[in-house]
Amino acid sequence: MPLALVALAVTAFAIGTTEFAAMGLLPQIAGGLHVSIPAAGRLIALYALGVVLGAPLLTAACARLPRRAVLVGLTGLFTVGNLLCAIAPNFGFLAVARLITGLPHGAFFGAGAVAAAELAAPHLRARAVSVMFSGLTVATILGVPAATLLGQHLGWRAAMLVVVAIGALGAAAIARFVPPLPAHPQAGLRHELSAFRSGQLWLALATVVVGCAGLFACYSYITPTLTEVAGFSDGAVTLVLALFGVGMTIGNLVGGYAADRALRPSICAAFLLMSLALALFAVTAHARWSAALTVVLIGVFGFAVVPTVQTLVLQKARSAPTLASATVQGAFNLANAQGAFLGGLALDAGFGWTSPTLVGAVLAAAGCAVAVVSWVLDRRPPGGPSPVAARAAGEARQQVG
Repeated sequence: MPLALVALAVTAFAIGTTEFAAMGLLPQIAGGLHVSIPAAGRLIALYALGVVLGAPLLTAACARLPRRAVLVGLTGLFTVGNLLCAIAPNFGFLAVARLITGLPHGAFFGAGAVAAAELAAPHLRARAVSVMFSGLTVATILGVPAATLLGQHLGWRAAMLVVVAIGALGAAAIARFVPPLPAHPQAGLRHELSAFRSGQLWLALATVVVGCAGLFACYSYITPTLTEVAGFSDGAVTLVLALFGVGMTIGNLVGGYAADRALRPSICAAFLLMSLALALFAVTAHARWSAALTVVLIGVFGFAVVPTVQTLVLQKARSAPTLASATVQGAFNLANAQGAFLGGLALDAGFGWTSPTLVGAVLAAAGCAVAVVSWVLDRRPPGGPSPVAARAAGEARQQVG
């Protein structure tokens, strides 16, 4: 494995740790800064807002710069943001720092995905992208539980300082191992925006926003589902969530391999299997062993989507992929917000703890439908009939002949 991809994965690990560990550290943050847990929960939304805002703005600002310098700079901004979080004297300061920390997230993964693809042979590009994203999935297995445990014993500031150290290591590794990757000769905001003329790109983003909301509808409420329905203790839930991270890691690698062999079928299959696993969880959640097994499957199929969709966006954006690739991260965060909101509506309506996973199954199935429509339209020649219509016309001509 090229050390350049490892360097990118290290920074992805730091980003994944700081993004998800905040959920487990909310009680410590709330207690330390004398705010309520719901108020501290706004830090998660602020990070997501930073991702949505920063992805297009920072990508556009850095479009003409060499990619290695961009990656080092974005990692540096992320590291500084975490340092500001660690030294925040009050909640208002922490809220601003959290927003700053989220700004480089989308731009980094956008530029990093393009860099990873350029570092690999054409037939291995999806797998190279999945190696970078493996840092994000490994963070859910090791980084998030470790940061949560550290925060519980030494305080949440200590956990953030560890992320600062990992971020600094990632920046140094990128500077050392990632080769110079010059910007595209036509790079610029107007050039990058040209990618959004593609209807296929918009369909790919819609697939993410709709389909991946299914994963987040379930994941947002998975802890109370595991405790209230499956009967896990609070300590055991941490282990089950680590299993979810194992599933995500497997799915990320399998998705990258499958995307290199058959991209469109892989996308549709991942969403369909995710929908089935989410629907199954509504039944299997009532027993601990079956709940744990299904959580792994949800992680596998849910994250198999990431390298496949990211590769599709890189393919459809053609010569202006960086902004489009970064926008995918914004789409994932919109899916996160949408899934949590819709799952919460089901709970508020009194449908029970397993209702969010059923909402997720419907959303994942809808994402599969969007992916199928996109696939069919992509096979149709510009201005020509659909493949089905063309085949029917051919059969009619044969009968006439």
